[in-house]
Amino acid sequence: VGYLFANLLPLNKFGEKIANITTNKDETIYVYCRSGNRSGKAKEILVQLGYSNVFNAGGVTEAQAFIDSSEAAEH
Repeated sequence: VGYLFANLLPLNKFGEKIANITTNKDETIYVYCRSGNRSGKAKEILVQLGYSNVFNAGGVTEAQAFIDSSEAAEH
């Protein structure tokens, strides 16, 4: 069982701010934004930094359904 919390990170500061949130590069991370475009870029940044379990949950309207379906698949 994990936990869910959200942090607002501007894309232009994302790479330098993520280490303040987690340094565990195996932790499951879901990224989302208004439309899914910036979250896709954020995912690319995380992968380049070595984070291995990153998911683009898409836009705000898709994110909750994406997270719910991912958690259901884990159980």
